Amino acid sequence: MADQDNGPSSEEPQQTSGESVPETPSESVSPTPPSEDQGDQSPPAERPLPDGAVAITDDDGEIPDPNDSGMPQPNRRRRRRRRRRGRGGRGGNGGGGGGGGGRGGGQGGGGGGGQGGGGGQGGGGGQGRSRKDIPVVEGVIEGVLELHPKGYGFLRDPQKNYASQDSDPFVSSSVVERFGLRAGGLIKGEVGPGSKGQGPRLKTIETVDGLTVENYQEVPHFDDLTPITPSEKIRLETGSKPVTMRVMDLLTPIGKGQRALIVAPPRTGKTMLLQDIADSVSENHPELHLMVLLIDERPEEVTEMRRRVKGEVIASSMDREVESHVRIGQLIIERGKRLAEAGHGVFVLLDSITRTARAFNKWVGNTGRTMSGGLDIKALEIPRKMFGTARRFEEGGSLTVVATALIETGSRMDDAIFQEFKGTGNMEMMLSRDLADRRIWPAIDITRSGTRHEEKFFSEEEYEYVTMIRRHLITLTPADAMDKLIKMMEKFPSNAEFFEKVRMMM
Repeated sequence: MADQDNGPSSEEPQQTSGESVPETPSESVSPTPPSEDQGDQSPPAERPLPDGAVAITDDDGEIPDPNDSGMPQPNRRRRRRRRRRGRGGRGGNGGGGGGGGGRGGGQGGGGGGGQGGGGGQGGGGGQGRSRKDIPVVEGVIEGVLELHPKGYGFLRDPQKNYASQDSDPFVSSSVVERFGLRAGGLIKGEVGPGSKGQGPRLKTIETVDGLTVENYQEVPHFDDLTPITPSEKIRLETGSKPVTMRVMDLLTPIGKGQRALIVAPPRTGKTMLLQDIADSVSENHPELHLMVLLIDERPEEVTEMRRRVKGEVIASSMDREVESHVRIGQLIIERGKRLAEAGHGVFVLLDSITRTARAFNKWVGNTGRTMSGGLDIKALEIPRKMFGTARRFEEGGSLTVVATALIETGSRMDDAIFQEFKGTGNMEMMLSRDLADRRIWPAIDITRSGTRHEEKFFSEEEYEYVTMIRRHLITLTPADAMDKLIKMMEKFPSNAEFFEKVRMMM
């Protein structure tokens, strides 16, 4: 009996382990490791959300290709694949169409068409990315949202020229719709790897353009604001030199919200003029967000502009594909719209609107309606919208666009593009090839240059002086007029002293 009593007592802890839980809670916790397993699942491992940030918890779909902008390619016709009997086949046991193997696509038949045939066993011709190739991006980052036509988007890095990369975090369409995100918005948030070995995905949103998500949703949309005539002058004069900026302040002033068009034949000093404008804006108006957008320009000019300009320089040089020109151009304008609708001042230098229109003409393709010079009728729809976004808002904020248009290039298409944009701006400055050949800089044709409502940028007395100067110069040839004006202005260190001299002459 004693042996029978002792037997069950030795097995008692195993049989009654469930009954002993309330009596000895320490024993019930002991089967699970107290520190290692719980440490991996505990909330402290996650980064706490800052004030105003939101977490994205129900976003776990498949991530599309970040390099796919979703832009249609109507000019690329699909070629019909002819299935020829006995040629290529399915590549035998290779799978995936290992074509090109001559007759007999069976096992080992005909020079590469057998097992494997170019995309055979192991899928050598596959287009998908392996999980090892997917970059690991984690932590808090900032990126500009580029939206896909299907509603989702990716965050592009401004430090990398807004280029599309595999490391760009994905933002689903449900997140875009739920939080009212807009293309061109600067989003700051935490990024983590997607499920099933997919690429990076946005996990939290801390700020959008420096605002919390709640405050950002109260920002009015760009199209809902009230555009008004520019009246606040952007001062370009930085001293006695360069005299080009002083001439512009005098004859073709620019205001916040201006839509300016610089019409330039080849080799008339267009690039130097843009660099001088960028230098003046960055020095005199640091409150303006300066963006220089170079489309289809020479790579060496892109490098020179980045080294000189104290602002944001975004470029899609001539060695890039047409889709890059189209994508970058639209994204930067959207970025400017987001800043302007938030009350900021933006200054965009676009070089050039002509090459931008050329890129859109190639992208659109032949729709059946072609204008002069081979320009498709739909090619200018988006470039005109890009140029037309320039405006000043009554509620605050402005978007200034200074674009260049190329003429006298020997291309009928360039002339047709200029004619379409002629008269759409509220400031036009014509550069003269004749003045440039005579080495008269700036090579501005005074008789064909001017600003609408320029009286808003001068005092009543100054406007009277400007009118008198114009009346005097208009009687001379463009070359003599500019040469005389430059010599007169170089005698005085500033435009204010030049006006004082004119007042004394009157």
